[in-house]
Amino acid sequence: MLSDIDRARAALFHLDAGCDRESWVRLGMAAKAAGLDLDDWLVWSASGGNYGGEREARAVWRSFSASGGVSAATLFRAAMDTGWTDASPPRQLSSRAASRADVDRPARATLDPRWLGYWRSLGAVRDIGRAYLESRACALPPADGDLRFDPDAEHPSGYVGPCLVALVTDVLTGVPISLHRTWVNADGSKSDVDPPRLLLGGHRKAGGVIRLWPDEYLTQGLAIAEGIETALSLARVFQPAWAMIDAGNLGKLPVLAGVDALTIAVDDDPAGIRAADTCAERWAWCDRDVTLVEVGHDRA
Repeated sequence: MLSDIDRARAALFHLDAGCDRESWVRLGMAAKAAGLDLDDWLVWSASGGNYGGEREARAVWRSFSASGGVSAATLFRAAMDTGWTDASPPRQLSSRAASRADVDRPARATLDPRWLGYWRSLGAVRDIGRAYLESRACALPPADGDLRFDPDAEHPSGYVGPCLVALVTDVLTGVPISLHRTWVNADGSKSDVDPPRLLLGGHRKAGGVIRLWPDEYLTQGLAIAEGIETALSLARVFQPAWAMIDAGNLGKLPVLAGVDALTIAVDDDPAGIRAADTCAERWAWCDRDVTLVEVGHDRA
């Protein structure tokens, strides 16, 4: 059974945030009276087609007071008038709406639960996503790895199309901290949308990794690269493989318990070479076998 807070959140997210301003403000007052917080308000507001930006939404939220004369009943009544019940399935926000809510927000230490729910709703890489990886001479990661596929992901530019969606987790704890998205064209080629690759706004990247193969596969060795495609190309020879996202994370990869051998794909640019050398030296000092493999430059 839903808690009172979850019930109020479900009712709010059932409603259209693109309503007129008076209704928007009244619903916000009701949401605050129901115990919802600023994050709920910002994400819901960002889903409206007439969203005025986070600064305005924050200011309006601060203006709500207990003496406003609007109670939680207003929220539930409005939702029920549009057909909502406690049994109604939760409304899924578009990735674009959630992206707008991330703008100008301090970086989160962990992945927003709404984004985590979105990622968990996706299936394994297939169809166009599979064709894209095969065209890049990539090995396909296992279904229980942290790479999935969304056939209709919304880009901040408004473009909607197929997208590889990777979960970024803390390299040591495995806690989800962000998402990395790679849009592709309908024919499986590299996407023309700009930029084709994006990390979530408002989430930390430092110390993150994309576990293309789960930890259970790390019985002896590990292969790493900056980008997803580079890591999966390397995986045709060396498995399991992880993508480190960028040179900064690769260069700081700590020595992992139970991993006796490390294979590093070296991007052919100064930052990539420096990061690979730094990582290799750290692991070699801990008596681990290290192999460096030169590759062409490829961003995550």
